[in-house]
Amino acid sequence: MNAPLNIAMPAEAAAAPKSYRLLIGGRFIDAQDGRTLERSSPGHGFTVSRYAQAGAADVEAAVQAAHKAFDTGPWPHMKAAERATILLKAADLIEARLDEIARLDALESGKPIAQARGEIGGAVDIWRYAAALARTLHGESYANLGDAMLGVVLREPIGVVSIITPWNFPFLIVSQKLPFALAAGCTAMVKPSEMTSASTFVLGEILMQAGLPDGVVNILAGLGADVGAPMVSHPLVEMVSFTGSTRVGKMTMASAANSLKKVAMELGGKNGQIVFPDADLEAAADAAVSGGFFNAGECCNAGSRLIVHEAIADEFLGAVKALTAKVVVGDPLDDRTKVGAMISADHVAKVTGYVTAAENGGGRICSGGNQLASSAGQYLDPTIVRDVTEDMAIAREEVFGPVLSVLTFESIERALHIANNTPYGLSAGVWSASIDTCMSVARNVRSGTVWVNTFMEGYPELPFGGYKQSGLGRELGKRAVEDYTEEKTIQFHRGQRTGWWVG
Repeated sequence: MNAPLNIAMPAEAAAAPKSYRLLIGGRFIDAQDGRTLERSSPGHGFTVSRYAQAGAADVEAAVQAAHKAFDTGPWPHMKAAERATILLKAADLIEARLDEIARLDALESGKPIAQARGEIGGAVDIWRYAAALARTLHGESYANLGDAMLGVVLREPIGVVSIITPWNFPFLIVSQKLPFALAAGCTAMVKPSEMTSASTFVLGEILMQAGLPDGVVNILAGLGADVGAPMVSHPLVEMVSFTGSTRVGKMTMASAANSLKKVAMELGGKNGQIVFPDADLEAAADAAVSGGFFNAGECCNAGSRLIVHEAIADEFLGAVKALTAKVVVGDPLDDRTKVGAMISADHVAKVTGYVTAAENGGGRICSGGNQLASSAGQYLDPTIVRDVTEDMAIAREEVFGPVLSVLTFESIERALHIANNTPYGLSAGVWSASIDTCMSVARNVRSGTVWVNTFMEGYPELPFGGYKQSGLGRELGKRAVEDYTEEKTIQFHRGQRTGWWVG
């Protein structure tokens, strides 16, 4: 039996929790009813943050501030170059506070600090990319409609946008949404998860420092029923951008449908890595481990299904198991840690429930499967379950933990069937030396991203989103700013317009 994890208490444990207030109309203020929320660090067990807890009155104030900033403020009417300058300044300020922001995310979410630094660095890149897109946003003209007519198509900001983000990548995911909305000229309300709000409030400080006009971005901490629901249903909100579970995404879409708001949804995934015998098996094994256990598996893009050709299954799983044994699980603030703490005790129970159900149904645990004893916090041992069948919940549902389900195939057709036999379609990976095999899989897997001989790499230039119940729309990519706009057609007539209907 493994010795209990010895989790060192950070300096923050001896200090009072950091306090954060709502950002509404350019001011940081307490909730109108004075309520607060506290967040306990899942990796260390002490209260790390205290936020003002928004209610209905605060949501209304934030909506009115965002609406006023859009309707009468300067932001939508600025030159694109001026908006880009503020976004670039924000990127510089994020970079200057990178270590601070990463530490907040590591403390509140339990993710490893080295990983968190990489995420904040990636967010800086996204803000700079969005700034560049602000200056390339353009419409169209049509001079081919006859000598007397000129058609012009404008792209205008859609208006007030509600942005709702999850707990697993607190700063990165808001950075996949907000800068593009701002680049388009929109105003926004942002609701981070009530478990990981601190870094988003720091982002609010940064945006104010960068020169963003009052009311353009408003940030509310609180619960979904109190804050998220009215942010979605409010008649002054024109668009909702949501990242989270498919279950909550469906509820959000249903609410938004009442007022026909535009919605963008980045939801769940049940992503497969398909490994053929001619693959670089050493590289594929490394990707299987990182894809399954990155961010403790609390990742919509996790490669949670390993789909291996039966001819190499035993050999390949041996390599995966050996690498898994080297994965360092422990203190999120230790630079050596690869898998940190789980987000909550309830989530630990949910994930271990999937493993138990799979074992009871004939699955075989060949690595891990246990909650690890520790001096503080909640940790799971990276787990590999083989002999999984397609009908098992662990093979079809999003477990969202460090659990790798192994299925085998004997032909490319069978591999594609397994890969597509899920309600989700976010991402997939294929490993083979054959370009024909790779192309066949890439063209026939029903997912928004397919990695070929690599896994879970991302770039701001490439769009991200899913098929089926993995979401609606795309984030990132060259059209990301366009998603936050409406098209307006203007038709100019030159010269005398003679009657053409009556007389």
